[in-house]
Amino acid sequence: LKNWALMGLGCGGGGCVHITDMDTIEKSNLNRQFLFRTADIQKLKATTAAEAVTRMNSAINIKCYNARVGPETEEQFDDDFFEQLDGVCNALDNVQARLYMDQRCIYYQKPLLESGTQGTKGNVQVVVPHLTESYGSSRDPPEKSIPICTLKNFPNAIEHTIQWARDEFEGLFRQQAEDANSYGRDADYIKNLKLHPGTAMSTLTALRDNLVTKKGSSFKECVVWARLKFEELFHNNIKQLLYNFPLDMTTSTGTPFWSGPKRAPSPLVFNAAEPLHVDFILAAANLRAKMFGLAECKDVAAVREALQDVMVPEFVPQQGVKIQVNESEAQQEASGAASGDLDEEVLTRLANDLPPPATVAASPLLAIEFEKDDDTNFHMDFITACSNLRATNYSIANADRHQTKLIAGKIIPAIATTTAMVTGFVCFELYKLVQKAPLESYKNAFANLALPFLSFSEPIAAPKREYKSIEWTLWSRIDIDQGDITLQQFLDHFKSKYQLEVSMISFGVSILYSGFMTSKKKLQERLPMPMSELAKTVTKTDFNDKQRYLVFEVCCTDEDDEDVETPYVRYKFR
Repeated sequence: LKNWALMGLGCGGGGCVHITDMDTIEKSNLNRQFLFRTADIQKLKATTAAEAVTRMNSAINIKCYNARVGPETEEQFDDDFFEQLDGVCNALDNVQARLYMDQRCIYYQKPLLESGTQGTKGNVQVVVPHLTESYGSSRDPPEKSIPICTLKNFPNAIEHTIQWARDEFEGLFRQQAEDANSYGRDADYIKNLKLHPGTAMSTLTALRDNLVTKKGSSFKECVVWARLKFEELFHNNIKQLLYNFPLDMTTSTGTPFWSGPKRAPSPLVFNAAEPLHVDFILAAANLRAKMFGLAECKDVAAVREALQDVMVPEFVPQQGVKIQVNESEAQQEASGAASGDLDEEVLTRLANDLPPPATVAASPLLAIEFEKDDDTNFHMDFITACSNLRATNYSIANADRHQTKLIAGKIIPAIATTTAMVTGFVCFELYKLVQKAPLESYKNAFANLALPFLSFSEPIAAPKREYKSIEWTLWSRIDIDQGDITLQQFLDHFKSKYQLEVSMISFGVSILYSGFMTSKKKLQERLPMPMSELAKTVTKTDFNDKQRYLVFEVCCTDEDDEDVETPYVRYKFR
């Protein structure tokens, strides 16, 4: 925006820059988003940025919105809105939103300036109608995820234990509360739960613990729960693992089982004098208390005193417990395929132990959403303590709170230098768009300041497809502007203009017409119907008053009954 204000963009007669951002300014934004100041914290980003650049150039015309651009706001950002634009510039932080804007730009035939930064890395992609491929034409490979069996049983890096701690947080303080609230709201909850044998037993057991046997009615009970959870996670589970796979165990090839990436763990013995042990109890107890609507307690001495009365049963390893060693076994368990232990009698007994749903609905539990930036909410305290205790089990070097926050919150530090460089490259491409430059003039940019590396490449031309003498690309479409014609007239239009037989017409996920419709009565009913009425009838939806176009996907065959690819159809019905 600063660059645009200084370039004079949107300053002429009829010129305007439209910006939208639903976020408010946070303290962490100030180190790289230089239009904002400390006094602006909690103000809307779009409005504040517009005010800042207007002070730099009072001639700039800016219109601000505070809405997310997506399917849910298409009535606001409608045909009239997009058709008035000369181009779109993205400054987004997720792929899903980028793909949505890419599709909007293809539909409305608008150029798109796409860019992003990640630490010292940055890239710029210019998308020009009818010249280049779109942003969605190529995809980055998916990020590598940590194998489930590594997370659950065989961690060997601090990243593994931090992700495990995040999963524990989600399960204990969000998912279990949501399950309890769903049980209170949905009369068929138990019946539906039994349809998922892979998770039914564990979910019902957690429901009984939270609503009956281990219900948190006082902070002291939350401390007891936290102490027993410590024993379960960092002592009992490790003992069971070593019972299944003893330290001297060898594989079928004779190599030690505990070798390579598999680190042999050791169980922890709770010690109230150990700060890390007490940190876990304090954080877990407070989060448990918050889930049940109880007051928090930060008094470490009171927690230590409550711990003295906790009776911890001695652990005896169980026989027949299956522990996943490789990824395929872990995925099988996660998908619920390994459900041979489903016992209808046990499930029924667990369900009968639960209180009536109405009593749960009357006092729902609080499902806690993870928030990394609040240092007083015990979220990062729990993640840090839980991760480091797990790391201690496996002789992995512990991480401090700051490092844990970076990994758990998936924070990639934003660097102002990278941002400045990328926005500069975007403005270079903007000048070329205004000049309507040829394809070879545009440049996509890729940079990594840490190496340093800088590369420019010509955008890939939009691939061309051909039918007879007609060439088309992803930017092409078939426009039908003949009023609201009937289905029969629609079919005849393709036959007479393109010599193509339409075999199927779809609107969204609904099929409006297919050549293999089994019901002749239904076909005869639909042929004389106007296309908009047909779309309404089949999808059981209505169109807003400002909507003028419908988008149809068609499948066609030629005179030789060969399938022919065609662009989508933009049908004007108003």
